[in-house]
Amino acid sequence: MACDPSELRHIPLFTLLDDEEVAVLASQVELRKFAARQRIYKIGDVGGQGYVMMSGSVTVSTFDEDGQEVLVDTPGHGDLFGFASMLEQTVHQTNALALEETVCLEVDRNDITILLQRKPMAGMDMLTVLARQLHAHQQLVRIRASRNPNEIIDEEATFGNRVADSVAKFGGSWYFIISFGVVLVSYTALNIALRGKAWDPYPFILLNLFLSMLAAIQAPVIMMSQNRQDTKDRLRGELDYEVNRRAESEIQGLAKKLNLLTDKIGDVDDRLREKLG
Repeated sequence: MACDPSELRHIPLFTLLDDEEVAVLASQVELRKFAARQRIYKIGDVGGQGYVMMSGSVTVSTFDEDGQEVLVDTPGHGDLFGFASMLEQTVHQTNALALEETVCLEVDRNDITILLQRKPMAGMDMLTVLARQLHAHQQLVRIRASRNPNEIIDEEATFGNRVADSVAKFGGSWYFIISFGVVLVSYTALNIALRGKAWDPYPFILLNLFLSMLAAIQAPVIMMSQNRQDTKDRLRGELDYEVNRRAESEIQGLAKKLNLLTDKIGDVDDRLREKLG
């Protein structure tokens, strides 16, 4: 289906193009309609085309190393998907599925090549827009990976774990130290003052028994809490590694896309210089 040049004006990627550049591009691209639940492309398909959302609803997803489906994007009107594979001429790394009747603008490398040959400066305009998308993808990576290890641990904590944390928190506070000191001093002072009527005279054997029992119970409870802290630290390290790995992968992919466009513009510029020279 042919594309009306006026429709391209509402697409962020092409907002900086002038009327002639838009007319050239409109003569190359075409509109594609997809039915509800129709697959636009899947992982492994040859990435010959990229798509721009015009209307409808699409989900772009992939699978992580654990085989779980990960939602990469839900493009809105004017958003791009499938462009990285189209520009790199590689297979798609994601699945794109139309959730309802959807209309997309289909663009291939030849369309971009013709536009750049006729209007070289259009490439800089599109690079500007792609740079904005690079920042948006970086933000997406940060949001996706920003899980709080404390919240994850708390969600999985049992009643015994929570009791252990509470005991360790109370036992390691100045309130416990001062209160416990007051109790010990009061206990020993009272038994000394009562002399022969004391229920636990010096050397306070009953008090020593209570202290031994308290230490025997408190020590493993505190160790349980320390083990949970070790789990938090390990989870925090794993999440930091995951953030770095995903951020590096996304940034490298987008950098390749920008480098590819830059090289293409350079080739077109060299050809124009040869013709003008």
